[in-house]
Amino acid sequence: MIEAALVTILPAGFLIVLFYGGALFLRRNIEQDGEAPINRTLFYASKYSILVLWGAMVIQSWGVSISFVEVPRFLQLIALFLWVSGFALLYLGRFTLGDSFRFGTPGEDTRLKVNGLFRLSRNPMYVGMYVTMVASALYTLNPVVVLLGVFVIVIHHTIVMAEEEHMQKVFGQEYLDYCDRIRRYI
Repeated sequence: MIEAALVTILPAGFLIVLFYGGALFLRRNIEQDGEAPINRTLFYASKYSILVLWGAMVIQSWGVSISFVEVPRFLQLIALFLWVSGFALLYLGRFTLGDSFRFGTPGEDTRLKVNGLFRLSRNPMYVGMYVTMVASALYTLNPVVVLLGVFVIVIHHTIVMAEEEHMQKVFGQEYLDYCDRIRRYI
């Protein structure tokens, strides 16, 4: 029961942070939804697929098996560790970005964030999301979850590449210097 509650609370809380933050942004006339940096259909399909994959892990944690095989407990424990670690990166990354957080590329000026987790990775939130995809795959051992997770990671890597191109245009040499110091992921 504690395991299922933990697995459920982390994504639910993160979604609350995103939606509540979006409402606060709108009150200040800031649009949280930026421009899709790649094909809109792929961009939004990958974003919604994240919710499906998180849901798969939540469902499995509550005892509704979506696995075709018995998932060894040690894999579930590894997945739980990854799940918590991934969400820690997502939460910390989101709060570090503050007003600069967007889904996609912003339509208005933002500041280059290089503090907090961004001193260790240029994309800590993407790392966190990737880790939750791996956690879902390990926890369920469901081939559909695995394939959808691969789809999400591939599309999000494409998003990262497009966002980095945008950042280079917006922040110029400051961003290039940052890229020289800090790795893309880890």
